[in-house]
Amino acid sequence: MTRTGAVDVQYFDTGGARAALVVGAAPTFDEIVQEHVCRLAEVAPYEPGSFYKRELPAIRAVLAGVEPVELLVVDGYVDLDPDGRPGLGARAHADFGLPVIGVAKTAFRTATHAAEIRRGGSDKPLYVTAAGLPVATAADYVRRMRGEFRLPDALRRVDALARGRA
Repeated sequence: MTRTGAVDVQYFDTGGARAALVVGAAPTFDEIVQEHVCRLAEVAPYEPGSFYKRELPAIRAVLAGVEPVELLVVDGYVDLDPDGRPGLGARAHADFGLPVIGVAKTAFRTATHAAEIRRGGSDKPLYVTAAGLPVATAADYVRRMRGEFRLPDALRRVDALARGRA
């Protein structure tokens, strides 16, 4: 089993953020073993092209509150183009030393290398990238994640937790 964490962060208009984590016993999230939410009073301002500066401290904070995970799933891209221009996932991979799967809901113009997968009968794909494991393996994990909808249940849950809707 590979203890797998899915993370998401929601930023408040008034400042600060809420980071959420859902931990599965395996990359398919068939069994959720832990959930954790933390609030950050302050976050870095949004900086175009450097979103990771804002996001990584929040992810670090929510991961600090749980037993270590062995694989991380982020909302977004690992790398932004086939040449490896780092996105949030690549920065998380370097920072935490963990394999990272990026799952994006929208296409990014230069991310032509992302694996497109379809779930739940949706015509709209998810875009999967990875660091520390083959993209084909990452795409297979996302394809097999629990849930009947386009977005796997664990990713829907972590989004709801981050938004304070769970």
